[in-house]
Amino acid sequence: MTWGVSHLSVRYGDVAALTDVSLEVVAGEVVALVGGDGAGKTTLLRSMTRTVGAHAGEVNAPGVAQIGFMPTQAGVWRELTVDENISFVAAAQGVAGADLTQRRAELLEATGLTEATDRLAGALSGGMRQKLAFSLAMLHRPPLLLLDEPSTGVDPVSRVELWRMIAKAAADGAAIAMATTYLDEADRASQVVVLDSGEVLLAGTPAEVLEAIPGHVRVSASRGDAARSWRRGHQYREWVAEDPPAGVARAADLEDAVVAAALAKEAALTTEAARG
Repeated sequence: MTWGVSHLSVRYGDVAALTDVSLEVVAGEVVALVGGDGAGKTTLLRSMTRTVGAHAGEVNAPGVAQIGFMPTQAGVWRELTVDENISFVAAAQGVAGADLTQRRAELLEATGLTEATDRLAGALSGGMRQKLAFSLAMLHRPPLLLLDEPSTGVDPVSRVELWRMIAKAAADGAAIAMATTYLDEADRASQVVVLDSGEVLLAGTPAEVLEAIPGHVRVSASRGDAARSWRRGHQYREWVAEDPPAGVARAADLEDAVVAAALAKEAALTTEAARG
């Protein structure tokens, strides 16, 4: 099954939050939504839950009861224990009896929370809370999982464990759309959608995104054009509008591709304004 949006536009008053965005989320795959603050990632996810109305375009998603949504701020009730969180969500989703017993055991083991069922969610570490929140989102085995920056602020070990759970959910057949600020996570996804100011800059597999940027990224020990250069580690990157020389990749990784695409968009807008 494939879910998603088609030519979706969303406005908040006079502000365009999304403009002509299309997205497909296929069962068994993870789509990573990448972009800075205000890029439109959260609006896109909430549009698929229909809690944000569309100005134009179409939303293809199951009913809310068949969607698992994990918000940016961990979707747990801090004043409840781990066990009480599970029971509360299970009651809301109609998971009961032997099915609940099985799911509770599976999720507690996967999150490493088996020995912490009596602890308040508010007393858990950030990583443990995020894993609990993910478990609550997928408790009822929804066919569509929408995750809003699930690993932001989580320690590296918990990030790996959380990603393992996400990959397992996809392998079990869930369609997953995940907003992330970590481009190494996006590199593991089946598809990547790069958003900038509510517009799609790049989309495709990680390899296709690397090949889709206009021009290429040049690596050097010294800074080039100040408006098109940025530092990474001990080296500089510079976006060059021309196609790369034969045998040279357009970008080394997704981080370079995302920055280069944003600079290319800015250059195109500047040229258009000058002509106008």
